[in-house]
Amino acid sequence: MSARSLKPHKIAFISSFLPRQCGIATFTSDLIAHASGASAGKLDAEIIAMEAADHFSYDDKVKLTIRRDQQRDYLTAADYINYSGVNLVSLQHEYGLFGGKAGSYICELLECLSMPVVTTLHTVLEKPDPQYRDALVRIASVSSKMVVMNQRGISMLRDSYGVPADKIEMIPHGIPDLPFEDSRPYKQSLGFRNRKIALTFGLLGRNKGIEWTIRALPEVVKRDPSILYLVLGATHPEVKRNDGEEYRLFLQRLVHDLGLERHVAFINRFTNDNELHQFLNAADYYLTPYLHKEQLTSGTLAFAVGMGKAVISTSYWYAEELLDDGRGILVPFRDYEAIAAALISLIDNPAACDTMRRSAFEYGRTMTWTRTGTTYWRLFQHLTAPAAPSAALDMEAAPTKRVTLKELPELRLDHFLRMSDDTGIFQHAMHTIPDRVHGYCTDDNARALEVMARCHHQYRDQESLRLLEIYFAFLLHARKPDGGFHNFMSYEREFLPPVRSEDATARAVCALGALIARPPRPSLAVLAQEAFLDAMAITDDFSLRGRAYEISGLADYLTGFPDDVRMRREMGKAANCLMRAYRQCATPDWAWFEDLLTYDNAALPHALFVASETLGNKIYRETALESCRFLIGATFTGNHFSFVGCNGWYPKGAEKARFDQQPIEATSTVRMLREAFAATGDVSFIKLMRKAFNWFFGHNDASVALFDFRSRGCYDGLTPDGVNLNQGAESLISYMLAYLSIEEEQNAVPAVKAANV
Repeated sequence: MSARSLKPHKIAFISSFLPRQCGIATFTSDLIAHASGASAGKLDAEIIAMEAADHFSYDDKVKLTIRRDQQRDYLTAADYINYSGVNLVSLQHEYGLFGGKAGSYICELLECLSMPVVTTLHTVLEKPDPQYRDALVRIASVSSKMVVMNQRGISMLRDSYGVPADKIEMIPHGIPDLPFEDSRPYKQSLGFRNRKIALTFGLLGRNKGIEWTIRALPEVVKRDPSILYLVLGATHPEVKRNDGEEYRLFLQRLVHDLGLERHVAFINRFTNDNELHQFLNAADYYLTPYLHKEQLTSGTLAFAVGMGKAVISTSYWYAEELLDDGRGILVPFRDYEAIAAALISLIDNPAACDTMRRSAFEYGRTMTWTRTGTTYWRLFQHLTAPAAPSAALDMEAAPTKRVTLKELPELRLDHFLRMSDDTGIFQHAMHTIPDRVHGYCTDDNARALEVMARCHHQYRDQESLRLLEIYFAFLLHARKPDGGFHNFMSYEREFLPPVRSEDATARAVCALGALIARPPRPSLAVLAQEAFLDAMAITDDFSLRGRAYEISGLADYLTGFPDDVRMRREMGKAANCLMRAYRQCATPDWAWFEDLLTYDNAALPHALFVASETLGNKIYRETALESCRFLIGATFTGNHFSFVGCNGWYPKGAEKARFDQQPIEATSTVRMLREAFAATGDVSFIKLMRKAFNWFFGHNDASVALFDFRSRGCYDGLTPDGVNLNQGAESLISYMLAYLSIEEEQNAVPAVKAANV
């Protein structure tokens, strides 16, 4: 035996992990245990654990955690793996485990690694949306092997994603190697003597379709009153976090309405393996009435088949393959009559039921964890490479390595929480302390709502959701009967003159659109749509910038309601308003909408880029590019951005005021340049976008940072003497919108293009 074969193979497993209540966490724990057993002590496993909102106490195998929606955590993990002597990475892939668009943050981690990767796919989409296909293609491109759990997965990877056949391995989902048991002793020990037991287990969520089995039971009870349906499992933590116990309560109401209290029992807990085996051994019949055909694996179904249960399942992909050749009964989706008929047929034909059970049990011997663990270990052995941490420093060897936000501060809401009470966000601050004298305004609360809608869509955290609801409540309270909005409110919660502000209404339209496009709950989108449509009644009074904000809001609205022809016409009206202003004012040396560059300038070309993309209008795009390039020429020095100062602005034919420069200019420029890149594919716009963002970090005329790393706020402006030390709402919101735009761009720009940035 060679010296190398005696050396432990250090393998990093990227996955959710116990005690997180998750099927993939359980799978990974079993995989490590059985692959380690097959390795005879040569596998040295380390876990990089994926976390969502909860934090867990892990055992010593977990060396690092990754917060799902924190992009820099993925890059930190890549550095750790590259420098810790790891020989191979085993990735457990499920889109929902990872942050970014279609779970794309994990791609950035994998693209930074210097060792082989084996990716086990727990979901494969046959007809994926482009972003999901692109994410999986990126993963396949850096994986040495892609593991699927049944034959259908092989053809789907090959045909839908272009993965070469020699890169794909089929390894079944492992199951415990337990004997074929008589159910009666287990029923007695659990208190179910003389009952026929039907069982469904696993984490609860609406996709499980349990209501269809419950609806089937009245007919089954008529045939055999001893039937008892056990629903074993806690509500999925993510479902519980977002919807509470809504689904379980719905099921319990259904049981009550059908008079089935003696025939259905809910066992609301996450079971360990020993307890699960007891319930499975007690069961006569096992059901998976899942609702979606596109399910390519199910650990619960694999366990039931392997233990020789009589299985009834809807005909999702995994069930079709696993229950073939008489190993179970397939029924149509959402068909309680078919479920009832299948159960009754098993009750009436015990000999046929026993034959089905034994067929399933024999098939299960081919997919025990002992076999699966051994197969994985052989694959790992074949691919394991010597650890080479120096490769992580070899930029020439990693031409697709992306420019990232790793060096920037983590996005946190500290200053938002400091600046907000239960009414809304305060307008101004004395340094970092909220200034109550000036109260609140709709302008700032609308923009803060947009920030939180985008932030919660990206991070799914509770802080952003709480703030979102506060700012949304402010907007709803500020509504006027004519659809417009009050703007200013005193600390005593009294609205102040002027009675209505058109630009505040336009900001509200923009924010409501952002919420409609990214609602944490559908009910919020319904409320936002009502306010949005009311506000559209007064858009003719909007200023040019108001029209620009309106276009942004309409673009978001139309992502939720793409067939709303009236709102598409409204966007055209707003864009044509900008076009008229441009034609009246623009000259060969002044490609702009007004005779003065003032405030939030880049919002105007940004809006035309958005309108062009939404409406397919090339003339809007040409004008957006002309005005965008003019604004860049007026504000970019060749090294950094020097925005138009508010102390004099920039009149046509006169000198540009350099100070005081406002954070909102950097933000609107970042967003304009992002849309310019989207419209043209010209990566020079991305380079400029990053430079505009770096204005917050000292790449400016005064070479000082406006972002405050301690408070997590942003200074109110750049003056000849440095920064304005106050950290009010507008500057904070501006920084956050710019940051979120950069993060969203990171997910949108293909890696090869980004490598040139």
